[in-house]
Amino acid sequence: MYRLLIVDDEEIITDSLYETFSRHMPDQLDVCKAYSAMEALNWMRRTRMDMVLTDIRMPGMSGLELTEEIQTQWPQCRIIFLTGHSDFDYAYRALQMPNVRYLLKTEGYDKVLTMVEQVMEEISQSHHMLEVLEQSREIQFRLDAFQQEQYVRQLLQDCNSAPISRSEMSEMQTELTKRNIELQADAPVHLVLGRFNTPLDAGIDLRHVQDSIRIIGSSLLSEQSTLVTAADHHGDVIWLLQPKREKSYEHNQFTSYIEGTLELVQAACLASLDMSIAFTLSGRACAWSQIPRQYERLRLLQWMKIGDGVSMVLTDNYEGFAAGAVKDPVRISSRIDVMSGYLETGRYQSFYDIFEELVGELMLQEMTMERAMETYYHLALMLYSTCNRWGLQQGTTDQRSLLQLGDYACIKDAVQSLYRTADELVHFKRSTEEERTNLVIQTLGRYIKDNLEKDLSLVRLAELNHFNPSYLSRLFKQEMGINLSEYIDECRIRKAKQLLHNTDLMVREVALQVGYESAHSFTRLFKKLTGMTPQEYRESLLVR
Repeated sequence: MYRLLIVDDEEIITDSLYETFSRHMPDQLDVCKAYSAMEALNWMRRTRMDMVLTDIRMPGMSGLELTEEIQTQWPQCRIIFLTGHSDFDYAYRALQMPNVRYLLKTEGYDKVLTMVEQVMEEISQSHHMLEVLEQSREIQFRLDAFQQEQYVRQLLQDCNSAPISRSEMSEMQTELTKRNIELQADAPVHLVLGRFNTPLDAGIDLRHVQDSIRIIGSSLLSEQSTLVTAADHHGDVIWLLQPKREKSYEHNQFTSYIEGTLELVQAACLASLDMSIAFTLSGRACAWSQIPRQYERLRLLQWMKIGDGVSMVLTDNYEGFAAGAVKDPVRISSRIDVMSGYLETGRYQSFYDIFEELVGELMLQEMTMERAMETYYHLALMLYSTCNRWGLQQGTTDQRSLLQLGDYACIKDAVQSLYRTADELVHFKRSTEEERTNLVIQTLGRYIKDNLEKDLSLVRLAELNHFNPSYLSRLFKQEMGINLSEYIDECRIRKAKQLLHNTDLMVREVALQVGYESAHSFTRLFKKLTGMTPQEYRESLLVR
């Protein structure tokens, strides 16, 4: 999915373009809007934009100045200038910039739609990165890769987590320089870990695939960062990164750059190699001495979160490596005892409440490995022992595997085994199986219905639910059978009908309560979806 940001200080133009593009290709285009250059820059700090459709002349910061800021942070972003000024000087300055198009507002929506489709096709073509693999630098890459890879693997396995002294830092810098690694030993590093979602066919050269992914990723990430890459002992791909020293980043801005660029890496790998890749990355830079522990956290997050065949970019926002676990102080064993009692006495909903609570903690990003293992084995042992006491040794499909956590490819598979066993136990007690609903989608639906007047952009909803925006969009469509934007529109129209029927609010007041700052935009959407304007709908109710 591509992301388009529309920027214009004239609200009616911004809203009209937003509605046009939102409905033009909802499966391919995630549309955002801003009414000023500063608001646009806030979007750019939050997430990657593939295209920006912007006016040139705006109060405060012009479109040309905005473009310079955007291209500093997101060099791959395409800019389309849409302006009512045919001034040659503006057009000339715009066309001197890289990845820039120029359109007059008088050319109409069809021309704008066509231009955006052309830019999307251009971006798609740029993802075909096979030509990168054919470049001569691959030879030099292989010459340096072996020494660099051995050094990175050594860093990942180093058991010494004590702070590095000044003399040790100097020795490390010497080792880095000797291996042509441009990272600085006196600065912290970000880690990225990539795992194949697509199974490798028999006869495929794993090393060749790893090298291809590393070249594609390094080519895109190196625009704003200094890095080194390697394949770890498990066959996954890893990068150590630092922002280039001449670049100035605000808090979390470099992490946002990495997240957005990894989405491009995913698209390039899928286009060039037909390979689906999932990434985990450190949300904060860590000291060199903490690299092994950060690496283990990323591996745990991969194991805990990946396994559904969907490409994800998952960020670990853990703030430190102090001992401890989740905030809930209640001991796991105490809750397990209560849960077991609920199951024994047939209080199934209460049993599932605690079960879901513990599984939810197990899947938290901030969960430490030790706490995750403790939670899982407490749950597994309780279910295993209950099966034995109830004489279900032959009936449950996963009973013996429950206590062999390493047999599962990822924690999702292990948790599914817990669910299956729990359901079989409940089914045994009352002969009907409880159906597990998707908590994330339910929570998201409730939030949308309760907050129609708030920011319900895909990026904002993803931030609230700690998901990658593209993944959340695909997950919602998969579970609900409808695009997220269409679902939001339906909720807004449903609420608007209630307000028009049951209140004396003016149309513009109704528009505000369902999330539209512009009454004109609200009226146009209402008529599109109902065949009547809000006023005509209210009058039709009076006739009845």
